[in-house]
Amino acid sequence: MRNEKIPVGILGATGMVGQRFITLLANHPWFDVTCVAASSRSAGKTYAEAVHGRWNFKNPVPAHIGTLKVYDAVEEVAPVCKQVEFVFSAMSLDKEKVRALEEQYAAHETPVVSNNSAHRWTKDVPMFIPEINHHHTALIDIQRKNRSWEKGFITAKPNCSIQSYVPILEALKDY
Repeated sequence: MRNEKIPVGILGATGMVGQRFITLLANHPWFDVTCVAASSRSAGKTYAEAVHGRWNFKNPVPAHIGTLKVYDAVEEVAPVCKQVEFVFSAMSLDKEKVRALEEQYAAHETPVVSNNSAHRWTKDVPMFIPEINHHHTALIDIQRKNRSWEKGFITAKPNCSIQSYVPILEALKDY
C-alpha cells in the first residue's frame, strides 16, 4: 500500500473544467496536483496569475496550487510528464488537436484520464463509469499493445448527462 499521494497534472487547468478539477483535487486524499498546463497564453505565469479575474469559485485558488508555474500543454509535454504519474485532460481545443495531444502524453508513458469527447468513440479507448462497466479497463492492455505503449494509456469519461443518470438506471436494472 502506498503512503504518499500520487503526483498528477491537469491539462487545460485554467479553463472552467480545469478549474473544477483544481477544486476537486486540491485536498484529495490520494492525489497531489504537482503540475498544471494550459494554453501558451497562460504558460510561464503562476496558476494564480493565469486565472486572476477568471477564477469561477467563491473560495480562493488553493495556495499550494496558485504558486505552481503553468506549462504550455502543447509545447511542454515532456516536462509535464516528468513531474506526474498521470494527467487529467480538460483541454479546450478542436477534437483532432485534443486527440493528438492526449496521444502525445500517452506516448510519453503518462496515462491520460480525459474529460474531452475526442476519444469517446476510439475503439481501443475505454469510456467507462466505474460503478457500471469497470471491466472495460481491460481495453487498456489492447490499447497499449496497439500503440506500443508500456505505461501510457488514454481513458475517457462519458458526457455529463450520461454519467449522471446511468448509475441510477443501473441500480434499478434488477428491479
